[in-house]
Amino acid sequence: MSDEQQTQLTETTAGNPPPTLPSCWSGSAVSGAIAVGGYFLTLSIASSFAAKPLPTGNAFAQNIAVAVRTLVVGMGALATGIFGIVALGLFLLGIQVGLQSLRKAQS
Repeated sequence: MSDEQQTQLTETTAGNPPPTLPSCWSGSAVSGAIAVGGYFLTLSIASSFAAKPLPTGNAFAQNIAVAVRTLVVGMGALATGIFGIVALGLFLLGIQVGLQSLRKAQS
């Protein structure tokens, strides 16, 4: 890494405090709770859509209804997945921060 890249890296990270174990794990818990809530909400929406029949009068109306249902359930699943991945990442970051603090304490 060149000196210029190293300087840019330290300038961008100088203003941000390093992550701590409690902040990582509390963020993971919040994100995980949102992911679980999103999962149940998506499941409820999908069940509600499955219980209601599509309009049968017009093929164009059926196509629009199918597209809207797919988009709504898909967006709910996407948000749930993103929050789940963020929760997992923050949890693993917390493990890494904890291991680094143990290594610093030993040396």
